[in-house]
Amino acid sequence: MQLLEFEKPIAELERELEKLRVKAASQNIDMSADIASMEAKLAETRQAIYENLTPWQRVQIARHTQRPFMLDYIAHAFSDFCELHGDRHIGDDHSMPGGFARIGGRRVVVIGHQKGRNTKENLHRNFGSAHPEGYRKAMRLMKLAEKFSLPVIAMIDTPGAYPGIGAEERNIAEAIAFNLREMMLLKVPVVAVVLGEGGSGGALGIGVADRVLMLENAYYSVISPEGCAAILWKHRKHAPEAAEAMKLAAPDLLKLGLVDGVIAEPTGGAHHDHAATAAALSEAILSNLDELAKLNTQQLLDARYAKFRAFGDWEGK
Repeated sequence: MQLLEFEKPIAELERELEKLRVKAASQNIDMSADIASMEAKLAETRQAIYENLTPWQRVQIARHTQRPFMLDYIAHAFSDFCELHGDRHIGDDHSMPGGFARIGGRRVVVIGHQKGRNTKENLHRNFGSAHPEGYRKAMRLMKLAEKFSLPVIAMIDTPGAYPGIGAEERNIAEAIAFNLREMMLLKVPVVAVVLGEGGSGGALGIGVADRVLMLENAYYSVISPEGCAAILWKHRKHAPEAAEAMKLAAPDLLKLGLVDGVIAEPTGGAHHDHAATAAALSEAILSNLDELAKLNTQQLLDARYAKFRAFGDWEGK
């Protein structure tokens, strides 16, 4: 498994603990006291590190290659997934799968970004960066959800929309802008969850929702820390400072009122336990759907409008 820089002290203690266990077993001697002491030290170190993560460390966890992606959550938290393809204009975008599914017995339409774990998968999924047809397909499925009065679940995990020439030629900016407007007017409940990376307009293109949730170690920002550092500090090495200044981590965004809830992850991050993370995500989605179901259509639209209109309000001294 990919080892992050700040996790090295934990890995070293785990190796020492394993050596003690092997020695005790191979030499048939009682080392229970030493093992217990090492286990306590490991638990203390793990707690100290993971309870005091910096924003940059959370960004690194959000990008972990073994972190569960959209289709992993579909497999663990949803059932009866029926994928639908194509935007009815250009083609199908494999970086933005979506379709009908059930969660907790509820019928929903689920859409989201999908990354890959190796070169072949990443080329197929375009590294989770959607083309214009991906956003147009997403809107087609949302309109289908509206037609059948089904809630929409949007799962965000992208470094940003694809910035290539082809995407510009097919008008990526218009595709995202169209989604922003139309999602604001959808007459069904919309719950968005930031799974890992929530980058720029590529994330916001499916992020206009009645409830915006984030996993504990996800981030949501108008630009990547490296991009911000390159602009403000003229070098990507200042990405950690940029991440701190941008307030892009889930705890900061919750405090600022830009997201509606944070979903706890297993110690060390979602990649350590896909099933437990999926269970927490399912519980959070269902809880919010229950709350939104109490609103009639006009109340839903009014609350969504007020929610986004309030962003950017501030109080001066």
